[in-house]
Amino acid sequence: MASLCVFLGLVTLSHAYENVALNKPAYQLHPYNTEEQYDASNGVDGLKTNFSNFGGQCVLSANNKYTATWWVNLTSIYNIYNITIFYRTDNVPWQPTNGYRARFLGFSLYVSNTTDRLDGKLCFKDTNFNLTTIPPIFNTTCLLRGQYVIYYNERKGVGENPIGYDPYAFNELCEVEVFG
Repeated sequence: MASLCVFLGLVTLSHAYENVALNKPAYQLHPYNTEEQYDASNGVDGLKTNFSNFGGQCVLSANNKYTATWWVNLTSIYNIYNITIFYRTDNVPWQPTNGYRARFLGFSLYVSNTTDRLDGKLCFKDTNFNLTTIPPIFNTTCLLRGQYVIYYNERKGVGENPIGYDPYAFNELCEVEVFG
């Protein structure tokens, strides 16, 4: 009986997924500034207690840009199962009047073996969320294999985006977990 319990315990452990992005190298295009407070590595530091601008736990990108790109280098090729993103909320209620919702709309996730999203495969593309339905914590199953997970968002220009979208693209990621 004891050997059966040990065997079942090992089977359970072998099917558990781990956050393979935790404390791995990260990069963003168009950083907000060079202060560590907004560094790309904040997106994979494991901290999820302060989702505000000055909390030092979020990645922030520069204003007035039409593309936003952030990636994590998993440092090895992994079989990915699931990706979770904790988006910036400024620690206020996540309701349609929260201006950060409009910045998150339309984003994509790619898995690649290079830092170029076009070399990889699309894991998720937001085409259905709106200001009422976009969640502050996004979770998706992504059964792909790769070394880089790339968050990408783009805008066409002021007045040329779908209704509800912010005119500019942002990386405002407070944590990205990649389970594999």
